[in-house]
Amino acid sequence: MHSEQASWGLKLAAWGGLLFLHVPILMIFVYAFNSESSGFSFPPQGFTLKWFSVTLARPDVLEAIKLSLQVASIATLIAMVLGTLAAGALYRRDFFGKNSISMLFVIPIALPGIITGLALLSAFKSFGIEPGILTMVIGHATFCVVLVYNNVIARLRRTSHSLIEASMDLGADGWQTFRYIVLPNLSSALLAGGMLAFALSFDEIIVTTFTAGHERTLPIWLLNQLSRPKDVPVTNVVAMLVMLVTMLPILGAYYLSKGGEDVAGSGK
Repeated sequence: MHSEQASWGLKLAAWGGLLFLHVPILMIFVYAFNSESSGFSFPPQGFTLKWFSVTLARPDVLEAIKLSLQVASIATLIAMVLGTLAAGALYRRDFFGKNSISMLFVIPIALPGIITGLALLSAFKSFGIEPGILTMVIGHATFCVVLVYNNVIARLRRTSHSLIEASMDLGADGWQTFRYIVLPNLSSALLAGGMLAFALSFDEIIVTTFTAGHERTLPIWLLNQLSRPKDVPVTNVVAMLVMLVTMLPILGAYYLSKGGEDVAGSGK
């Protein structure tokens, strides 16, 4: 009897926590379609798509979206290349300093964003590099590498090395082995890591604040909108779009990576 009560108590606590976290997000979605121009009148006064056309007609919003997509795409591409190379170098061989190098890959995402941002800004100023698109891409790539690295090295550890040895024994060279054996086994892990990296880069604001200079990404645009109450309906629409852009890659990465235990050569 007590165990059943405890089970129901845990379920209620879990659902209560989920509601506490997600109801504010759902309210943003509701008010993005609110016909009232004040934005947060309760209850919502009606349903309209007007604010979407207003939002997409504003040059400042479109420029912010374009910049965020540009920075996130380049940072993700860099992270996929560097993260894959790092995972390939570290997953099998033991050498002096291996654990320290692995920790260095994790530090950028483990540190508070304000520490990372200050460190990057200081480094850029030391080299005479002015904040802008380049510094944002570098800043985002430093923590996006971690996501790709973790996904790829986990998949490599579940892939039997005998597949690579068999390929080489059958006459394949290094490139052919990578193309036909290694890459197909890494494809879903690479895609999942890249999607997570893109989502993280697209809505990053703390590191971006220190590395953007005069540029305005979409999260910075949203932050500036807090002082403009008349633009609340437009802000709601943009916030909803940001949540969708970041939510969908995360869900996709989850479904791509959850079946990783069935990868070829993992003993199945």
